[in-house]
Amino acid sequence: MRILLCGAKGFIGSNLARALTQAGHEIIAGVSPRHATAPNSIVVDYASDTRPEIWLPRLQNIDAVINAVGILRSTRTRPIAAVHQHTPIALWDACVQANIKKIIQVSALGAETGDTDYARTKRAADHHLLSLADNGKISYTILRPSIVFGKGGASSALFMNLAKLPILVLPKPVLRARVQPVSVLNLAEAVVALLGPSFIRQGIISCTGAESLPMGDFIASLRQQCGRRPASTLPLPNSLGILSARMGDLIPGIPWCSETMAMLATHNEDSCADFEELIGHKPTHYSELVASAWNN
Repeated sequence: MRILLCGAKGFIGSNLARALTQAGHEIIAGVSPRHATAPNSIVVDYASDTRPEIWLPRLQNIDAVINAVGILRSTRTRPIAAVHQHTPIALWDACVQANIKKIIQVSALGAETGDTDYARTKRAADHHLLSLADNGKISYTILRPSIVFGKGGASSALFMNLAKLPILVLPKPVLRARVQPVSVLNLAEAVVALLGPSFIRQGIISCTGAESLPMGDFIASLRQQCGRRPASTLPLPNSLGILSARMGDLIPGIPWCSETMAMLATHNEDSCADFEELIGHKPTHYSELVASAWNN
């Protein structure tokens, strides 16, 4: 198929593009202006392309659309409401007008109940897609992954850097929150499976690893996988955790901020049964992520 992949140069998008190309699909990469020279691509301004008529010319001869765009925090040039909500909604509406039936939205596991800007904006785009499907206008799958782990991911790099420290210092709610990290390679497998010979799988699919565990234990596992001795853990009082996150808010581009802290302090786990059925095997266990998704 000829697939428009939005966010094709991002962490998740680049892995999807590689897997889909290997599966024989043709990828039209939706890229931001800084990647304007990328081959076989169209330039998308995710902050301002919020009208369906902007998207319609881009959808000519397209068989399927994947949205893998995601940002952690708003900036002046990339407000999160536009990037996660208004632009995808314009894209979905354009897909209806262009009679494109196959749509995959990469959302997030905590989108349905989370109260962060990240969750609210992802949820709004998801719900708009669901409303179009309820009216019989499209076929869709919404993938909601837990923490996506792999080389090139900003959060993965943060966890790997934390795993190098002899003392792990994190706010108590973050250390105790349960997570179910999923390999970015497994997520790519799921997308390839969805765009196989038939597109019959509709609905919302939680994309999780084989087992959940507390965040502190996950970072300890990453450290063990790197051949390091166990580190000491120092739970940070909530007040200091909040202060450190607010300091991060003032530094653009770093992964630690109030949004990150709020998301990491929330349980992020679910059954992997549907995901396992989709990819045809058990998802990668957290104890094997470094070897399979980081070092490869």
